[in-house]
Amino acid sequence: MSLLNWSSAFCVGVKEIDDQHKKLVDMANRLNDAMQIGQGRESLSKVLNELVDYTVYHFGTEEKLMGLHQYPFQAAHKEEHKKLIQDVGAFKAKFDKGDAAITSEIMNFLRDWLTKHILGTDKKFAKDLNEKGVH
Repeated sequence: MSLLNWSSAFCVGVKEIDDQHKKLVDMANRLNDAMQIGQGRESLSKVLNELVDYTVYHFGTEEKLMGLHQYPFQAAHKEEHKKLIQDVGAFKAKFDKGDAAITSEIMNFLRDWLTKHILGTDKKFAKDLNEKGVH
């Protein structure tokens, strides 16, 4: 069962960002599926690492666009990115040491964060980009 189903509601109108969001949702779903079927720590670790690495890459793309197009709220947006990377990094460190497990609670946090960030913060950012001719 999917953690998060992609729909047109998640489209922000900037192809590069939408494509990356789709990939993030897919990766989160793969991690959730692996957790639900009880895959071993090694498999979970691999998917978690891919998700973390791709999230950092995606945030870099957004932040590059913010600077390039002088997005007026980039400091707050970057702060949201920084906070998630810190939170996920701390969880990943615990997971890697064997002190944490991937649970429904963790997956729900990830789902809620992605949903809120895409539908709120990223939609506002993309609207600004769209008004500047970026699609």
